[in-house]
Amino acid sequence: MRKQIGFVQQDVYLFAGTVLQNIQYGNPVATEEEIILAAKNANAHDFIMSLPIGYATDIGQRGVKLSGGQKQRLSVARVFLKNPPILIFDEATSSLDNESEKAVQKALEKLTENRTTVVIAHRLSTIRNAKRILVLTDQGIEEQGSHKELITLNGKYANLYNMQLRIEDIDEGGN
Repeated sequence: MRKQIGFVQQDVYLFAGTVLQNIQYGNPVATEEEIILAAKNANAHDFIMSLPIGYATDIGQRGVKLSGGQKQRLSVARVFLKNPPILIFDEATSSLDNESEKAVQKALEKLTENRTTVVIAHRLSTIRNAKRILVLTDQGIEEQGSHKELITLNGKYANLYNMQLRIEDIDEGGN
């Protein structure tokens, strides 16, 4: 069962060792070429190549030598390498700055193609392109549908989405 599911969460766990070893954890028998391809798909290859010795760079215990966005991209590369049919993203971009979020989001979109994907998110822009969105409350499923359907419904999802848009607009210096 574990081989069928790929999990990307907010708090990434990386091991003491090299970049290559940390990505290879997704598939211990993967070749170096497969690892590099996974890193490219995760938008991680360029930053890896800028490290002192690229894929052979030691990242320290839990990846202390990397930024949050870099850690997250290694986690996504690991899942690309694993190549499971089912994905679970648990707040995968919530702690990232805007630039890192865009890079990770782009990689996640590529990764989700033709896979069953469950995304747990408070930042609704993360799930906007989902085929089906479930709005959960303490009472259970309150609303469900596509982004467009839920916006048209003008219920809880629409209110939360519009509120987040206003907050982002204020944060970016808008009106």
